[in-house]
Amino acid sequence: MRILVTGGAGFIGSAVVRHIIRDTDWTVANVDKLTYAGNLESLAEAGTSNRHRHYKTDICDRAGIDAVLAEFRPDAILHLAAESHVDRSITGAAPFIETNVNGTFTMLEAALAYWRTLDEAARGRFRFQHISTDEVFGSLGATGLFTETTPYAPNSPYSASKAASDHLVRAWHHTYGLPTLATNCSNNYGPYHFPEKLIPLVTIRALRGESLPVYGKGENVRDWLHVEDHAEALTLVLRKGKPGETYNIGGNSERRNIDVVRGICRLLDEMQPDAAHRPHESLINFVTDRPGHDARYAIDASKIATELGWRPRHNFESGLRDTVRWFLDNRGWWERVMSGAYRGERLGLTAAS
Repeated sequence: MRILVTGGAGFIGSAVVRHIIRDTDWTVANVDKLTYAGNLESLAEAGTSNRHRHYKTDICDRAGIDAVLAEFRPDAILHLAAESHVDRSITGAAPFIETNVNGTFTMLEAALAYWRTLDEAARGRFRFQHISTDEVFGSLGATGLFTETTPYAPNSPYSASKAASDHLVRAWHHTYGLPTLATNCSNNYGPYHFPEKLIPLVTIRALRGESLPVYGKGENVRDWLHVEDHAEALTLVLRKGKPGETYNIGGNSERRNIDVVRGICRLLDEMQPDAAHRPHESLINFVTDRPGHDARYAIDASKIATELGWRPRHNFESGLRDTVRWFLDNRGWWERVMSGAYRGERLGLTAAS
């Protein structure tokens, strides 16, 4: 198998590339234009493999994507490239529309044109797999789960842009026959996580003895999925999923944000018993909630479990422990990231003008 991964230098994309190189005999081409969140250091263990290559190409560049497809000749495309941070989308929505909507449109058009050049057997094997989020479904109350048939109700510019891209993928399958697959995942966490997201941000700020901002009362609930479990699920869907179908991928690990933050603090108290700012919970600072903050997400992953046999390997407690330990042991990685465009500042307070 020859797999083209878009966004392969990002958090989830790099986990997929590492999984492919480590656990399969597939060849992978990584298309990533290396924005602020793209980092080739996250691919160190794959970078030396002769089964991995990187193309610094923008998914909105049709000519560039056409050239990659013509040279690499993939059997499948895993489309992960996206702007993904809600707070950034509140401050400025334009990059989310450009990358998530126009970029997905460009990838679909390029994939369709390429697919039509293949012989009958290759067309039958080809897949275009689109990776999306549970945030397209909006906000849950105290009970219930998102299923594959939950109506879309996005509440942020980010989730709206991903919802639009999901609809494009569906349309290209039903109108043009492109063999697509789609997945909607819950919140990911794990190694190499860009430090604007909750778990790495809290971990790094606590290590520095800085205040730990928690939105509102910290009662928003998320379902946490280890990124390595997600990567394994994505390649399983690619191998066994039915074209035209959507699969929810969740970690079955609902937690309130405040409980996640306190859990990180307790782990750091244990791992750094001589830290000057113990107990780390004393650093927690409740701040004004962000606009349109969804109350609860929770995934029903029974379809992928029943039809494809996937279940997460990690439980949240051990997964969080391993993640916090990774950030302790890999200061060089996140210090280099933090020295760039993002330094841990609060985003999402100012609406786009």
